[in-house]
Amino acid sequence: MRTLLVVLALLATPALAVEPALRPSARLLFKQPELLKTGSCVVYEEGGSGWVMTDPVFYLKGTVLGAEVRTRRLGVCPLVPGKNMEQYSREEFNQHAKAFPCVSENTLERDEQIGIVRLRVASWETPHAILAANDGRLFRGMFIDRKLEKDMEIELEADLLGVCAE
Repeated sequence: MRTLLVVLALLATPALAVEPALRPSARLLFKQPELLKTGSCVVYEEGGSGWVMTDPVFYLKGTVLGAEVRTRRLGVCPLVPGKNMEQYSREEFNQHAKAFPCVSENTLERDEQIGIVRLRVASWETPHAILAANDGRLFRGMFIDRKLEKDMEIELEADLLGVCAE
């Protein structure tokens, strides 16, 4: 009888809320907050792949305005039936980039903590070749689907940024 009462008491006790998992971007904000201080110069880079002949490196450089950890619901990534990522048009790629981070269609949606850095754009270099249309967030003077302008504000996950080389 006593065992039954203990089991009933446990069933009646509200379950503890499970904390959302920390993504690498959130861990970075906790472990190295000095890298993301307001006023710091940061750079986001794309390209540079290859062993012997490396691709050009494209970048976006800016000044940190603020950083925070946010809980975000990771939904299912938008997919284009019959295409892999390399075959996406720029518009299809942008839909995916705006939804990222996201989960595959056979994975349950979940909450995760993401380290977000808000920055003011200072300078950039973007690819213009049509072959680069679905390679990254930077393309033809754009950041995803926004025209890059000096002093505009954007947000990126902390682990995508590096400290500017002096």
